[in-house]
Amino acid sequence: MIKTVEWTREGVRMIDQRLLPTEEKYLMLRSYEEVAEAIKKMVVRGAPAIGVSAAMGLALGTKQSVGTSIADLEDDFDYMCNVMSKTRPTAVNLFWAIERMRTTFNREKAKTDDVEELKAKLVAEALKIFEEDIAANRAIGRNGAELIPDGATVLTHCNAGALATAGDYGTALGVIRGARDAGKKVAVIADETRPFLQGLRLTAWELAKDDIPVTVITDNMAGHVMKNGKVDCVVVGADRIAANGDAANKIGTYMVAVLAQQNNIPFYVAAPITTLDLTLATGDEIPIEERDGREITHIGGKQIGPDGVVVHNPAFDVTPNNLIAAIITDRGVARAPYTESLKDLVKDRSASSNG
Repeated sequence: MIKTVEWTREGVRMIDQRLLPTEEKYLMLRSYEEVAEAIKKMVVRGAPAIGVSAAMGLALGTKQSVGTSIADLEDDFDYMCNVMSKTRPTAVNLFWAIERMRTTFNREKAKTDDVEELKAKLVAEALKIFEEDIAANRAIGRNGAELIPDGATVLTHCNAGALATAGDYGTALGVIRGARDAGKKVAVIADETRPFLQGLRLTAWELAKDDIPVTVITDNMAGHVMKNGKVDCVVVGADRIAANGDAANKIGTYMVAVLAQQNNIPFYVAAPITTLDLTLATGDEIPIEERDGREITHIGGKQIGPDGVVVHNPAFDVTPNNLIAAIITDRGVARAPYTESLKDLVKDRSASSNG
């Protein structure tokens, strides 16, 4: 099991994904500020992993708060939530985790005047979010395995594996691992995923560790391999999915989806229910993060672009729902019309949690 993020007595432990695959280094983050900075600087990335990390960061911050009353602790907690919410704008799991921790705080403060008891409840909630994410990814793998033919070659873009989640299985790679665990032979083609190279650095590293055959291609080769019959299906992750099924994922995903439709190849999105944002009618409302242009003009600290060149570096794009054959979640597989099927999955989740 790849341990993306862990809760320890000393703090939150994370593998530094910026250094992979050449160096496997773990960082011990000893404050909520350090956790927030790690999210912002992409020490940890991937929507589910960001959500888990944010929850642990808030738990760590409240644990370290010197406030002697519930009111003091609440002031500190609100400030921490505000800091955490400003780290990355696109991944909805971040905001979901913050809101869940806030809900826990408000529920538990009504039950106790004991500051330490309230702190312990927040730590327990963060650990529960961690465990639920691992279980959700396993369920995504089981649900998606049925869609992968035996002997298939699956193309994926970016990294939606264990590194993008709490660890263990992943979302898109969870589907691939689920197919493998179901006894199917499966191979992967991984887009390199410029400019941060998550496919080359992270997906290939994960799959090699898992003994799943993987071939890396540059992003501009995807159409070529599809046209030449080398791809049976595409599976990608998501950072936010609107009510109509439009899905935001790493920049370049939309291009892959268009190519898949042109070549009659099914394009699947794999994500937990927590990645749904049914408050947004369409993907046009999803905020798209713009990152530092140096990610494009520099590789490994080495400048490859001319001085002063204008750079546009959106981190995500949105794939319209009409290009998506199915959305694979931990609660089941949704198909068009997504406005209805996604809503039904959320209702099922609410009924389950209330029961």
